[in-house]
Amino acid sequence: MAMRRAAVAAVMVLTLLTTWAGAHHATAAPAPKTAKTTKAAQAAQACGVLAPGASTTAEKAVEAACEQIGTWYTWGGGHGQQPGPTYGQVDPSDPDSAHDPERLGFDCSGLVRYAYHRAVGGDPLPGNAHHQFHSPQAQQRFTAAQGTAPLLPGDLLAWGPGGSIHHIAIYLGAGKMVEARESGTRITVSDVRLGGDYAGAVRIAPATAPGTFSTWGTDVWTHEEPSTDSPRAHRFPGPTTVRVDCQKHAQSVTAEGYTNDAWSYLPEYGSWITNIYIKGAAWLDGVPTCP
Repeated sequence: MAMRRAAVAAVMVLTLLTTWAGAHHATAAPAPKTAKTTKAAQAAQACGVLAPGASTTAEKAVEAACEQIGTWYTWGGGHGQQPGPTYGQVDPSDPDSAHDPERLGFDCSGLVRYAYHRAVGGDPLPGNAHHQFHSPQAQQRFTAAQGTAPLLPGDLLAWGPGGSIHHIAIYLGAGKMVEARESGTRITVSDVRLGGDYAGAVRIAPATAPGTFSTWGTDVWTHEEPSTDSPRAHRFPGPTTVRVDCQKHAQSVTAEGYTNDAWSYLPEYGSWITNIYIKGAAWLDGVPTCP
C-alpha cells in the first residue's frame, strides 16, 4: 500500500511539473502581431528601389523618402529655410487640414525637396510641385500616354490639368510610388494612379548641373532687359532652381537691404534677374560674363 501511495504521489508531481512547464512556455511565447502592425511592416518593406537602372542620385532620393514612411502629411510642411519636416498650415480649401499646424511633416513637394536634398546636398528642388515638375534640373520628360513603362526609380510623377501641377510623388518601380498625399494621412507607398489628371513624369539629372542656382524671396520678377525699367517677363512666387547662362554689370538695384549692379541671364525664361535674388556671391562664382 505504501508503495502504491508513493507511485500515485510521483505521478501527481510529474503532472504538476508538466502543467507548470507548459503554462510557463505559453506565457513566454510572443504575442501574435496585430493586423495593423503587420500592414505597417509590409508598407515599410515595400518602400525602396523596386527596379534596376536608376542613377545613384535617384536611388538615394528614394531611400531618403522611404525613411519618412509614417510621417504626417501636413500642408506646407517641408518648406522651411532648409529642407526637412516642419509644422504645416491650414489649407482654407481643405477642412481635413485643421490640425496640420500641430503636425510635423511634409506636403508632397516638401517630401520631394527633402529626398533630393539628402541625395545630392544643397537644395536642388525648392518650390512647390509645379516648380519641381518644370525644374531646369529635369534631364528627361515623359508624357502621360507613356505610362510607367519608361520610368525608373526616383522619377517624379505629377498630376494637374493643362500643365498646372498640384501634386507630385516619387516613383519606386513596379508600378509603386511613395507620396505625401493629403491632410489627415501619413506618407505611404501607393499604386501609381495613371487616370484622372495625371500629367506625366520627369527624371532629375544625377548631379547638379553647372550654372544652376536657387532664387530666394517671394514674388520675384525677371525682366526682358537687365533693368527694372524694362517690361516684366516671369514671376517666381517662391524659391526656384534656375540655370544661369551668363552675367553682366548693368543697372544698379537696391532691394532687401542690398545694392548690386550684377544681372544674370536665365535661358529657360529668356529674361534677366538681378543677382540680389540669386543665392550666392554678388558676382556669381563660375558664371561667365555675357558677351
